[in-house]
Amino acid sequence: MSDLENSMMTIIQVFHKYSKHQCTLRKADLKELINNELSCFIMNIQDNETLDQLFLDLDQNGDLKIDFQEFIAMVAMVTSACHDLTGNDL
Repeated sequence: MSDLENSMMTIIQVFHKYSKHQCTLRKADLKELINNELSCFIMNIQDNETLDQLFLDLDQNGDLKIDFQEFIAMVAMVTSACHDLTGNDL
């Protein structure tokens, strides 16, 4: 597989690792995922207020769970922000 295909598979595997193969993330799952897997790009979430706001922003369908599409939207936003910050420095 190509680098991009490997990266896509890794994203899927990370989602399933934290969703425990339930195909949705609860608030605690999202916090654990961000703190363990995105700590270089997103500050660790320490307080419930920050977590609540992020969760509400991501939960587009209001079901109190983050599904894969909602998760991918977050990954895309963080990736885009990182690209903007790094520019062509890679």
